[in-house]
Amino acid sequence: MKKNIILLLSVLLCSNLSAQLFQIGHTTITLIDTSRNFRNIPAEVYYPADVAGNNVPVTTANNNKFPVLAFGHGFVMTWDAYQNIWDAIVPEGFIMAFPKTETGFVPSHSELGKDIAFVISELSALGQNNSSLFYNRIDSMNCVMGHSMGGGSAFLAAQLSPSVKSLVTFAPAETNPSAIQAAAILNIPALIFAGGNDCVTPPPGNQIPMYNSLQSICKTFISINGGSHCQMADNNFLCSFGESTCTPQPAITRPEQHIIINRYLLPWLKYELKGDCFSGEQFDSLITIDTSIVFQKTCVLCNTTSLHENSSTYKIEIFPNPFKDKIFIQCNKSDNGKAIIDLYSMDGSKIFSQTFSNVKANETLKLYLKENLPAGIYLLKVTVGGQQRVRKIIRE
Repeated sequence: MKKNIILLLSVLLCSNLSAQLFQIGHTTITLIDTSRNFRNIPAEVYYPADVAGNNVPVTTANNNKFPVLAFGHGFVMTWDAYQNIWDAIVPEGFIMAFPKTETGFVPSHSELGKDIAFVISELSALGQNNSSLFYNRIDSMNCVMGHSMGGGSAFLAAQLSPSVKSLVTFAPAETNPSAIQAAAILNIPALIFAGGNDCVTPPPGNQIPMYNSLQSICKTFISINGGSHCQMADNNFLCSFGESTCTPQPAITRPEQHIIINRYLLPWLKYELKGDCFSGEQFDSLITIDTSIVFQKTCVLCNTTSLHENSSTYKIEIFPNPFKDKIFIQCNKSDNGKAIIDLYSMDGSKIFSQTFSNVKANETLKLYLKENLPAGIYLLKVTVGGQQRVRKIIRE
């Protein structure tokens, strides 16, 4: 027998409701690379904490371990230009480290690449050191990242270290030695951001050949329409001054560019480093309809709408789709009468979430949607017994 469960969805418009799971802790460390004449590598580290502050404990919530991201700065830029990145990433359960080397006017790209790789390996070692702030908090997954010169150096870091698991760069610049040549021997998952109006490191001579050279089975190139080189980061005087002397100039604002970056960066990291299939589905669904970017990609991150469904005993039906004011959901199984339904906008904002009890197999959940839910595409996630199914739904 079918049973109707009526839901009134309270929709919050034009907001990003993705919950920040953690506060941001911070510490300054100095690492020593004995293989390079005892080279000192000072680094700023930001990490998930229960209370924000300097040198506060790393959170022990759920006994979590966190992936490490090592980030290389741009030419004559410093780590504090990238608060837009760590503010978006760290609260979601990632550790970010920024080596503070090679900040002068004659930097060594090679040494910066080695420093980025060294930070990854040393933080992993600190995770095994019971006297360390990071003891038992470091996951085996990691990513090298960087902007401009630091982005090119991240390619060098990945080439140097077989322990590097993934690569994300923002307007990476060609380096000496060549980041383009380093890319040709890399087969790790990679995400490259470019600015369509980047006059500092124009994509045709920098990001595009890097992307084309990568041997990765799964790689993505995203060019932000109207985006610029320096707007990948927070405002930095030297970067902005240099950018002001060339054309084209940015056609979108810095906050607009950051919104576009975060739309893809966090879902990509959650999928690649945490195996979150829903985030992979979100990434893949949004990238195909987003008019603010131009992209290339070689893989589907995680298609939860079809993954193992042919052999799984858990199936759902959603109808009608497209819909106007109501939609029906039918599951062929239940987990002790419990089902969880989440509705997301395509930018990842969670609009609604509710847990239902006393639901039997093959019952129908009837959703009435308020009139102020705008027409467009949404993601509906149905979770039963630890299994989830995601569907794109369209409001007419």
